[in-house]
Amino acid sequence: MPNVPTSPTAPAPDAPASAAGQVSPEDLLTLLAVARLGKYTAAAHSLGINHTTVSRRIAALENSIGDRVLHSASEGWELTARGRELLSVAEDIEAALSRVYPAPAGSGRLTGMVRVAAPEGFCLTWAAPALTELQKRHPGLQVELIASTQRARQYRSGVDIEIMPGRPNVSRSLAYRLNDYSLGLFATAEYLARHGTPSSEEELPRHRIVYYIEHLHGIDSLDTAGRRLPEAPQGFLRSNSMLIHVRAARAGAGIGLIPTYLGETHPELVRVLPQLDHRITYWASVRKEALRNRGVRAALEVLREFCSLPPETPVAPGR
Repeated sequence: MPNVPTSPTAPAPDAPASAAGQVSPEDLLTLLAVARLGKYTAAAHSLGINHTTVSRRIAALENSIGDRVLHSASEGWELTARGRELLSVAEDIEAALSRVYPAPAGSGRLTGMVRVAAPEGFCLTWAAPALTELQKRHPGLQVELIASTQRARQYRSGVDIEIMPGRPNVSRSLAYRLNDYSLGLFATAEYLARHGTPSSEEELPRHRIVYYIEHLHGIDSLDTAGRRLPEAPQGFLRSNSMLIHVRAARAGAGIGLIPTYLGETHPELVRVLPQLDHRITYWASVRKEALRNRGVRAALEVLREFCSLPPETPVAPGR
């Protein structure tokens, strides 16, 4: 549950005494962090404070202006109409402070924090090298890369950029296509020598299948791939981790349904039934407020650069 800020008419006992109309720039910067990340804990982390201080500053800001700036929504916080009015003011303060306290010489022009969540395979293959390159260009920029496979959330998730398999449909975000990949079946030559190599999908039930736990992530493209496989009387080995799928297949646990870009990097794995090729696209979901942060825009650009895609217009939900 999100931390509920104290009502504007009843600020926290330890909140700064702010007379009506006297707004603290510090409180506005705190609002900016919550607007971008949607969670008090994530905003606190980015500001180097604790979530109680975030709550106190938001309460002080609301007390100063006599109105709410945030409202609680499922999985996060959203700006009220008054909060949106104050967003540009907070960004002006942030820009002014960056001129007063410039980044150290040689640290690059971008500073602050960018938080990216992506599936493990994408993190290893594209996100980690891309964001490492970004930090080489801008050493003052801090990055948090979270390995996570989940559907895009309708509300704030505590990260700036969410990457997921399949096109997101989030009303408050913009979607950017990154790159395509395939899921294919892989097993070791030793496993196939012991259990036989299937020549058709009808023979798969004789084998143990390695894949995701059914319906765990709620991602249609991944669930559809799993449903294409017949029921296996020999059972299965399921995990929420793509890297565990790869490791289990390499250990001879069964036939793994894994990304071909990972399976083909391990010489001990053999492609089985190559005609079973399930195509999926990685997409990035980014909030409009987050894109007003230059560091977030730069992170999105370098991710697309490493995915070898030209710049393109974002896709609005439902298009």
